[in-house]
Amino acid sequence: MPLAITILVMEDEPLIRMDIADQLQNLGFRVIEAANAREAVAQLDANNDIQVMFTDVDMPGDMDGLMLAEAVRNRWPPIKIIVTSGLRGVLLSDMPNGSRCFGKPYKVSDIADAARELLAA
Repeated sequence: MPLAITILVMEDEPLIRMDIADQLQNLGFRVIEAANAREAVAQLDANNDIQVMFTDVDMPGDMDGLMLAEAVRNRWPPIKIIVTSGLRGVLLSDMPNGSRCFGKPYKVSDIADAARELLAA
C-alpha cells in the first residue's frame, strides 16, 4: 500500500479547518493543520514529508495565503500548492506556477483529486 499523501491545511476558522482535515483523513491523506502563516511555516520546517499545502487566501496576520504560497514556492519548491478563497477573486497570475485555486464553497473531494493530480504531474 502506498504511503499516504501528507497535506498541510492552513485555515484560520477552526471548525472549517477541523472539517477539512477530517474529510481529507477519511480520503486517506495524512493531515497537518495550521491556523496562520506563522504556524504553517513552523510545520513546514518541522515536517519534511509535507507534499501539498492547501491554504485559504484571507488569513489573519502579516502574511496572507498568496504571500505564503509564494514563500513556500521559493523555500520548498517541490511542495504543491492549492489555494482557496471565498472573499476575493484570485488570478492565476497571483499564484506560483503549477498551483491550483478553488473558490468557496468547494468539495473536499475536488481538493483531494487536485492534490493527487499535482503530485502525479
